[in-house]
Amino acid sequence: MQQIHLSHKKAEIIFRIMLSLIFIIAGSNHLFATSAVSRRLQNSDLGTWLTTYLPPELLVLLAGIGLIVAGFFLLLGFKTRLAESVLLLIIIPITIVIQLQGLHTLGPLFKNIGLMGALIHFMANGSTHYSTDHYLSNE
Repeated sequence: MQQIHLSHKKAEIIFRIMLSLIFIIAGSNHLFATSAVSRRLQNSDLGTWLTTYLPPELLVLLAGIGLIVAGFFLLLGFKTRLAESVLLLIIIPITIVIQLQGLHTLGPLFKNIGLMGALIHFMANGSTHYSTDHYLSNE
């Protein structure tokens, strides 16, 4: 059996691309399916409470913009630690409000917990290879 060797540099860029696409696609969904995402927010117990103070569409649009912008920052490896902080600030409340609804949301709950772990990884390490941050630090 042949062993596959993947360098740390290549693994990091693949990890960063795959992770960023999750947030870019999720953010696009927030922008292009705002009504559906807003209904989901309003149908959750905490979301009902939250939307008495802020319009659900506004919350969904702001989250969508944040997910897309920070997702592209992550994709490019630009201001990676800031991007990860923004993504965590968005995904933690989404996880609490939407994913803590009972047994039927356990899968998405643990997916989000895994995503948070990946975000913490990049917050701690930054983007070290094939990134705008790396390129700018070498000038």
